[in-house]
Amino acid sequence: MRREDVDAICAALPGATPAEPPELVSWKVGGKMFACFGQQEDGDGVSVKTPDVETASMLIEAGAATRAKYFHRSWVRLPYASTDPTEAAHRLRVSYDTVVAGLPKSARPEG
Repeated sequence: MRREDVDAICAALPGATPAEPPELVSWKVGGKMFACFGQQEDGDGVSVKTPDVETASMLIEAGAATRAKYFHRSWVRLPYASTDPTEAAHRLRVSYDTVVAGLPKSARPEG
């Protein structure tokens, strides 16, 4: 998986918009972040929100993700080098859907 793959997946989601500095380099929907880029000690990757802390813990224990430093425990990091593109697409969509579900109805994208 590469950053370009993540950007393509996110760009196809209804209402998703990229954010650039001075904000965190990320993708948002309804003004809320659902995917965040950056470099950590374990290399490049993307951080995504999971529905809950238990899901994040399960993904980390299974080796499918790592802890997303500086984020709430419901966020995980998907390293580019070891994340299957199909799994990444699924995790990005779950993150997007989780954030959309928390938006007021008036802020939710159509589609």
